[in-house]
Amino acid sequence: MKVGIVGLPNVGKSTVFNSLTRAGAEAQNYPFTTVDPNLGVAAVPDERLDALAKVIGSKRVVHATVDFVDIAGLVRGASQGEGLGNQFLGNIRESDAIAHVVRCFEDENVVHVHGGVDPVGDIETINTELLLADLATVEKRLERVGRAAKSGDPGLRREAGELEELARHLSGGRPARTHPPSETLFEVLGTLITAKPTLYVANVDEESLAGGNPYSAEVEKLATGEGAESVRLSAKLEAEVAELPEGEAREYLAMLGVESAGFKGFVRAAYRLLGLITFFTANESECRAWTLHKGSIARRAAGRIHSDMERGFIAAEVGNWEDIVAAGSWAKAREYAKIRLEGRDYIVEDGDTMIVRFNV
Repeated sequence: MKVGIVGLPNVGKSTVFNSLTRAGAEAQNYPFTTVDPNLGVAAVPDERLDALAKVIGSKRVVHATVDFVDIAGLVRGASQGEGLGNQFLGNIRESDAIAHVVRCFEDENVVHVHGGVDPVGDIETINTELLLADLATVEKRLERVGRAAKSGDPGLRREAGELEELARHLSGGRPARTHPPSETLFEVLGTLITAKPTLYVANVDEESLAGGNPYSAEVEKLATGEGAESVRLSAKLEAEVAELPEGEAREYLAMLGVESAGFKGFVRAAYRLLGLITFFTANESECRAWTLHKGSIARRAAGRIHSDMERGFIAAEVGNWEDIVAAGSWAKAREYAKIRLEGRDYIVEDGDTMIVRFNV
């Protein structure tokens, strides 16, 4: 699962990407520093996993991860190929969700592509280009379906009518993700950029991290109106903290009056955006977090660990991570009747810890 990091040039995308993934992508004060997309993986912070590992006595801890893609900055006219528009749109179509970084800080030393800080205007610039690209996709499909519908096929006529409604929706400045669900348009909606879940990332200065600023408040209000998520972080501070040992980083953040620079909130929000939950496996050798789509069954979870487990699934011993930590061990949790046996169709819950019984 990939999250594409997008935004105008010079808003802090590559700095955010580097802080998340420690990938070392180039970040400079001029447009289009990023030409080819940078790929990186970020671990999902999870105190539950650390607590489990401690009571189980695991030698190794493996966190869940999210893939991030640092995509070239977009400018006005991208939907018509301006700047790196065609490349940008192609890269973002390959992502499963969008993290839209928005500049919410003043700094005369960092060039703004439009001349001044205007987060709502910046968001509208990007969203307009994405909407225009989607509208072109829908209109192309409508033209083809409309011609075929003249044969009188009721299914094609229904699809043409729904495509017209979708085109009006997009023309009104509304993203595809706010369009009512439609079985007829399921395939089309899956190809549209504005149908992807979106997280707005307000990039603020260090002084504004604890309390926010008017710019970030505008971003949060806009996100709420769209039904999207938002987080606030300081890309500059993230980059500084990433270079410090853990103890020094905590002291530095405490001096600034914040518990976290925003990294954890960003990664967790991206994780939720993708509709993922976490389940755990734990023994003395390794304690590991596994990603799974919300609503998945136990047999599918077993397949995340190993295909043989899914193929030969018999049952799963399941316990809540909190009960295991409270008991002090898996054996004690079983003794206290906190471990239960579940079948293949059990819906896995976030925070479940599992031992899979299988035979192949």
